[in-house]
Amino acid sequence: MAEIKPFKALRFNTEKAGKTDELVCPPYDIVNDEQREEYIKKNPNNIIRLELPKGDDPYGTAAKTLEAMIDNDILRKDNKESVYIYEEEFSVNGIHAKIKGCIVRVKLEEFSKGIVLPHEETLSKAKQDRFNLMKATNCNFSQIYSLYTDPEHKITNRLDILSSNKPEIEFTDGDGVTHRLWIVSDTEQINAVCSDFKDKKLYIADGHHRYETALNYRNYCRENNIGNGGEDYVMMMLVDMEHPGLVVLPTHRLVRDLPDFDKEKMLDGCREYFDVIYQPNMDIAEQKLKEMYDAGRKAFVFYSGENDYTLLVLKNNDIIAKLLPNKSKSVQQLDVTVLHTLVLEKIFGIDSENMAKQINLTYTKQIDEAVSAVDSGKAQCAFILNPTRVAEIRDVAASGEKMPQKSTYFYPKLITGLVINSLD
Repeated sequence: MAEIKPFKALRFNTEKAGKTDELVCPPYDIVNDEQREEYIKKNPNNIIRLELPKGDDPYGTAAKTLEAMIDNDILRKDNKESVYIYEEEFSVNGIHAKIKGCIVRVKLEEFSKGIVLPHEETLSKAKQDRFNLMKATNCNFSQIYSLYTDPEHKITNRLDILSSNKPEIEFTDGDGVTHRLWIVSDTEQINAVCSDFKDKKLYIADGHHRYETALNYRNYCRENNIGNGGEDYVMMMLVDMEHPGLVVLPTHRLVRDLPDFDKEKMLDGCREYFDVIYQPNMDIAEQKLKEMYDAGRKAFVFYSGENDYTLLVLKNNDIIAKLLPNKSKSVQQLDVTVLHTLVLEKIFGIDSENMAKQINLTYTKQIDEAVSAVDSGKAQCAFILNPTRVAEIRDVAASGEKMPQKSTYFYPKLITGLVINSLD
């Protein structure tokens, strides 16, 4: 099963680099150009220069920047191989929680082996970008987020004991998330943690592109007879799938640029499969949506502007099984499967290729952004979804199938820059 190892992380030498909260950043794929410049303006050593390089030769620039940071003692490799315990404390939707796991090296395995399992489709463009960056720098600058099952919570209990002292690093970011890092360098303790994972499968929660890129990079190194074995592993954050602090938020869908969009025609088409229920405002619509979620019903809120909210509730959960007989039940019963199959594809004609290229479909995590996009005319309508359940993610991955892109959003995102995995 999963093989994990400690490693000597590259970390910022704050005596020279500056304060930790000025050196880290969110994942590269949610940072826009303006935000990137702000991070660099605040501290030119910010990890964003390595994780999201720009310019005529961005990957070559990242390699030179990394070399300079190491030469100038901005980045320094730890003396001992360690396991890094990472915790985030946060508030979201009225919930205050903490999520804790361990950052380690994980041996790369093809998905077909059933040891590391994906749950979402990926985009080729993102994988090519990450591959070019790995070729230039030979590093993982951010960790892949993965889950494991541990009914007795033995690993979490062990990590709690190992992190009962004062953390090596602690700070609160601009979003109000507090980050803490402990470093475990004792060989006996490390061996115990590694041993705990010998019977575990890992389910990728966030970072599918980076995992597939790491596989491609490993194969590239083997084919070209380069590397020294470090490329056989990738940096991951491992978290108990039943951790009480695990939060999955929904990703809402925005439909745009359809040449023959007709709200009434769309609602008429929905009546065959859905109860179509008008809602007076978004607050009540959200409340009803949550009630459907708690009851195990498949439902969405449809918004087409002018405070016109409609709750769509699937009449019969068995409908999808008839339409998608070759899919497993775990995929058939996903909210996103119901929406994509019965509405986006059947009524709007937005097929899977269109979705992948985002021709008529875009995404947002915020309900107010979805509503604003419709009100401003940037989108023709929006579908507000319930979150995917963690158990559904596990079941889809275990079945060997994948969800549509943007089916899950684990909150909060893992910060980038606390530890770097050099593959030397």
